[in-house]
Amino acid sequence: MRYLHTMVRISDVDEALDFYCNKLGLKEMRRMDSEAGRYTLIFLAAPDDAGRAEAERAPLVELTHNWDPETYSGGRNFGHLAYEVDDIYATCQRLMDAGVTINRPPRDGRMAFVRSPDGISIELLQKGEAKPKAEPWASMENTGTW
Repeated sequence: MRYLHTMVRISDVDEALDFYCNKLGLKEMRRMDSEAGRYTLIFLAAPDDAGRAEAERAPLVELTHNWDPETYSGGRNFGHLAYEVDDIYATCQRLMDAGVTINRPPRDGRMAFVRSPDGISIELLQKGEAKPKAEPWASMENTGTW
């Protein structure tokens, strides 16, 4: 058995790609439109997995956009996507500078959570050991839910 992908439904392709690609830094690997099924599938890889995704099919995130409008709720019931990052503080700062709310700041130097425009929780984990506690993160309060 091999893990292939996680599917997340999205309501707006441009808004989702802005978040996942421009802000979070994932890379679009391929896209498929189905006229008969009335949907678009967009497969994304983490930057460090992009080469493997092409060569040996590393795990991907599949964004599913159904062309007929639907209201999606319960994004939190999905759980979360998790990505390892080289510098949790720099990543969170870059996301904040891009307008992303840090719902659970990396107070411990190890873990943070943000949410996509469709309410999907994204966990960011520091690669290796936790970074030393640092401001403004150490005293930053939670915002919303994650």
